[in-house]
Amino acid sequence: MEQLLQGVVGATNEFLWSKLLIIMLVSFGFYFTFKSGFLQIRMLKEMVRVLMEGATRSKGGISPFQAFCISMAARVGTGNITGIAIAVALGGPGAVFWMWMIAIIGSASSFVESTLAQVYKIKGKDGFRGGPAYYMEKGLKKRWMGALFAILITLSFGLVFNAVQSNTITIAFENSFGTDRLMLGIIMAIVFAAIIFGGVKRIAKMSEYIVIVLAVLYIGVALFIVLTNITKMPEVLSLIVKNAFGIEQAVGGSLGAALMNGVKRGLFSNEAGMGSAPNAAATAVTSHPVKQGLIQAFGVLTDTLIICTSTAFIILLSDAYKQPGLDGIELTQAALSTHIGSWASGCLAIIVFLFAFSTLIGNYYYGETNIEFLNTSKTWLMLYRISVLGMIIFGSVAKVQLVWDLADLFMGFMVIVNLIAIILLSKVAFAALSDYIKQKKAGKDPVFYKDSIKGLDNIECWENSPSTHKKANIV
Repeated sequence: MEQLLQGVVGATNEFLWSKLLIIMLVSFGFYFTFKSGFLQIRMLKEMVRVLMEGATRSKGGISPFQAFCISMAARVGTGNITGIAIAVALGGPGAVFWMWMIAIIGSASSFVESTLAQVYKIKGKDGFRGGPAYYMEKGLKKRWMGALFAILITLSFGLVFNAVQSNTITIAFENSFGTDRLMLGIIMAIVFAAIIFGGVKRIAKMSEYIVIVLAVLYIGVALFIVLTNITKMPEVLSLIVKNAFGIEQAVGGSLGAALMNGVKRGLFSNEAGMGSAPNAAATAVTSHPVKQGLIQAFGVLTDTLIICTSTAFIILLSDAYKQPGLDGIELTQAALSTHIGSWASGCLAIIVFLFAFSTLIGNYYYGETNIEFLNTSKTWLMLYRISVLGMIIFGSVAKVQLVWDLADLFMGFMVIVNLIAIILLSKVAFAALSDYIKQKKAGKDPVFYKDSIKGLDNIECWENSPSTHKKANIV
């Protein structure tokens, strides 16, 4: 039965990831890039500025920086360590190049979806909430589509992806310390339960602390390795580019394998266009939707070009990726050990635990906000929480290949539904961008109103402009 399921899932993934999704992601990403005037390059400085602004201003509720951290908590996880290792093992060094390309192109898609999430957000009991399900219902007026997306993201992020994180943690600890995988899974579930029953504000605060510390620590380790092997860097960069275009064959890294694995693992890590990060983006208290759109676009670039690249360099600066039978977390552990000693395997296991645990937090929240879209009953939320804890325990002992394949399958369906929605609603995001740029050129701190875009309706959380109020009073 398991072999049959593996075969069906594998065949479906082959079609989705080798053909349909690559075409959709690249073509939509290029469209958004050109339509926004290469926003990811032109407005990079502005992205950093609004992120810093969001970190220093406190207006109550979830700050833009905390919303960024919730999304980064989900992005910065085992995909950055295990996923990139799998991409290199299966697709060769060239997969890294295509991972970079999908991030640069995809950051424009992330801008569009996160801006839409802000425009169509609603008021919840703990602040704002929103995301693809909400802009499908309010923007496209298709609740059925929103419900479909809500089910897919709850299954994939809340359940399957959390099993993936748990799986990686327990394998890493078993390899380094001989820890019993089931026992560790039970302990994780108990600790995680204490966080998720504390509400979105506790989730935001935990994400903020974990993400900052871990990102700095991991990047620091990678930077040390790069600097101590600086003379090898030209060779590594040349290897990545040559293998990306099939100029050289290495570790079976043909052009097709490099492209497919680079795109698949790059997306799994940075989530651009997937429809996940907008759920976090919608929670932020901000003066203009574009600000959070820019912050989330920056998140994609940070995740892939810095953190994922750190893993890629750690692996490619060693010979570990040439060893048969090594992939996933074992490959990264072996590579790190060759650089800084055998103790590094245990150190990485702890880093992976914290990375993955932060991802559990972000993934859980994505499911929670979509459960609330489907049904506000506390019973459903309680069932979801129990299911999440159960999947953490299941993932701790499950076979890695089937778990990852299921993650790829659900992620593929999610991407299709979300990309259709954001291409249909993209004119709203670009109109908001034009309004933002116009106010910036006038020397203002941009403020958004529901009548800033002509014909916009079903807007709950943005007021009419002061001029509209004056006209209404005159009438």
